[in-house]
Amino acid sequence: MERLVPRSRRRGYTLIELLIVVTMLGIAAAVVIPSLGSTDVLRVQSTVRAIVADINVAQSDALAHQHGRAVVFDVQNNRYSIVEVNGSTLNPTTDTLQVTDLNNERKFHRARIDSADFDGDSVLVFDELGGPVVDPNGSTPSAGGSVTISGSGSVFRITVEPYTGRVTVP
Repeated sequence: MERLVPRSRRRGYTLIELLIVVTMLGIAAAVVIPSLGSTDVLRVQSTVRAIVADINVAQSDALAHQHGRAVVFDVQNNRYSIVEVNGSTLNPTTDTLQVTDLNNERKFHRARIDSADFDGDSVLVFDELGGPVVDPNGSTPSAGGSVTISGSGSVFRITVEPYTGRVTVP
């Protein structure tokens, strides 16, 4: 009877196996690295979402406190403020509730406010019921408007609808 001699066990990888793995890792890196460059757009989108959230907060705050609120966009200085409406004119010096400065690159990723237009002005006013109106302390419904934000080669438009104040980014 013949005795079978067991084969020695493999203890390592062959050169071909290592080359295949290194090649596959190189292909995976070539696919993944270019997509990492597009994260800048995602960062600007997060800034847009923050602005939408602040507009919604101003609207909800107006309804909750039964007192007008306004979002004042300062396009030149790349910032906006949420202001309490106390009378027929806005006084950002004394009535500001919150200021958001988009010049903070670490937080807002070089996003810029390109334009803000609400009934020919850069101020979005909500009445005590949370509806957009033309003037502080006024009751004429707003025709709505929009804010345009740009950054990382992309442009986003935040739209506020008339009557309801619904905020969308089409």
